Amino acid sequence: MAVPFATGDYTARMRRVVDSATAAGLDGVLVTPGPDLVWLTGYQPTAITERLTMLFLTREHEPTLLVPTLERPDAAAAPGTADLALTDWRDGADPYAAASTLLRPAARYGVSDSAWALHLLALQHLMPSARFASLTQALAMMRAVKDENELARLAAAGAAADATYLEILKVRFAGRKERDVAGDLADLLLGFGHEQVDFTVVGSGPNGANPHHEAGDRTIEEGDAIVLDFGGLMSGYGSDTSRTVSVGEPSARVREVHEIVRLAQQAGVDAVRPGGACQEIDRAARRVITEAGYGEQFIHRTGHGIGVTTHEPPYMVEGEEQELVPGMCFSVEPGIYLAGEFGVRIEDIVAVTDDGGRRLNSTSRSLQIVE
Repeated sequence: MAVPFATGDYTARMRRVVDSATAAGLDGVLVTPGPDLVWLTGYQPTAITERLTMLFLTREHEPTLLVPTLERPDAAAAPGTADLALTDWRDGADPYAAASTLLRPAARYGVSDSAWALHLLALQHLMPSARFASLTQALAMMRAVKDENELARLAAAGAAADATYLEILKVRFAGRKERDVAGDLADLLLGFGHEQVDFTVVGSGPNGANPHHEAGDRTIEEGDAIVLDFGGLMSGYGSDTSRTVSVGEPSARVREVHEIVRLAQQAGVDAVRPGGACQEIDRAARRVITEAGYGEQFIHRTGHGIGVTTHEPPYMVEGEEQELVPGMCFSVEPGIYLAGEFGVRIEDIVAVTDDGGRRLNSTSRSLQIVE
């Protein structure tokens, strides 16, 4: 069971963000409802509406959360708001005027990506000399390095996804529709402790050549290779794993491609080490696939960060020179996609350790045969 985050955990995160913002040349950070606000305060409004909710993190003021008056009780009850100033505005008042009193008119602020254009444009109108930058660009690593409690939650989510995979191997595939198997995956994720299912990709036969195929009405056939990619949130942290199975005996070509992807995935995991660059993981996995003659069929990055969302920085892709730091967690998921035939992808979540990387998924990466 996940250990609850304490008020001090959230306070430390807010202090760290202010320090990081200063180092990045920002005068502060503005956070609206979404994953950043949950991570910083534990607060998620019941409904995200046009009413302005915003957390202000600057050196000039103590951390301040501005909320609609009718939502103040819920905000006050959140675990991370005890050490910040909580202020509210009533319907009919101008929330942007209230917000502007906490800001400097010619400063530069990072803004969470979830901010509505409605709110950002209103602040720009009030403070035309202020500058705003996306947090993904200006402070990309804000949530990237996880503490021990976060790592434990990610490991538990990974174990639940593994248990889901082991159970799905027991169900019948042949003669059923993709969406039926996707439903099984969703039910299993919830049954093993997830509170939210984000995706259940079931790409059978030629549909497996589409990396983000939406499970549909195609009837799964004997001989199909099937890409399974599924995950969601458990105790607020993400799972994401992919395996490729064969309905009945696989063809020699499926076996060949699967083994190439397995070796590429292993190479990517082996490349994880503190001090290395994110792009080195992509290069290691991609080299194996390219040398095998399938470089043009590996059409996506090798991985993405994971935490309170299933996709977040850092990204394992060419050109990403971000240094790997112990506590970072991300997927390693190379694939080969043969249009009109089939696809293969193998994915694990990996955490950077002091001397390498640790997989948070432990199920077999060999080609499994299902009925």
